[in-house]
Amino acid sequence: VQLVESGGGLVQPGGSLILSCAASGFAFMRSAMKWYRQAPGKARELVGCITRAGSNTNYADPVKGRFTISRDNDKNTVYLKMNSLKHEDTGVYYCNSASWENYWGQGTQVTVSS
Repeated sequence: VQLVESGGGLVQPGGSLILSCAASGFAFMRSAMKWYRQAPGKARELVGCITRAGSNTNYADPVKGRFTISRDNDKNTVYLKMNSLKHEDTGVYYCNSASWENYWGQGTQVTVSS
């Protein structure tokens, strides 16, 4: 199982980013996928999740209405589109398979700062 996150960076408050997670080593289209984040000094928290076919998504309250998860099963990739970014969105973002929860990628750093 391999998960490779990318797309992070430095962005101003109110800005946008799109993160990607390329998955391999498992049946991607058979697995619901999740995005997590970890802010400095805090525990990792769930950002949201998407069903296997991509027909349903759920989000944590702090990101509802601002973040959107999507997936492309042909490319074995899940995305996290983040709009209206806030300082408190700063952290390392990780994707995770609901079928292989013990496997993590290296994450991608998102820093929201003016």
